[in-house]
Amino acid sequence: MTERHNATVSDHSEQLGYRLITGPDDADFCARVSGLLDQGYRLYGSPALAFNGERVIAAQALVLPNVAVPGPAEGSPR
Repeated sequence: MTERHNATVSDHSEQLGYRLITGPDDADFCARVSGLLDQGYRLYGSPALAFNGERVIAAQALVLPNVAVPGPAEGSPR
């Protein structure tokens, strides 16, 4: 039997500096974004909406202020 795993906000205990939340444009999506706002994240840019032929899919980027962002990896172009 193959187990299917869908990642959600609660799957990540580590606070990341950037998150892109996607999913159907419904109350659950809004609750996920609201939960991250309650954790100190800020909206980053405008939401994006797309229609997949069946439903509207939303995307919203969020950033966590004051999180150290690592520099480029050694040997990568600057």
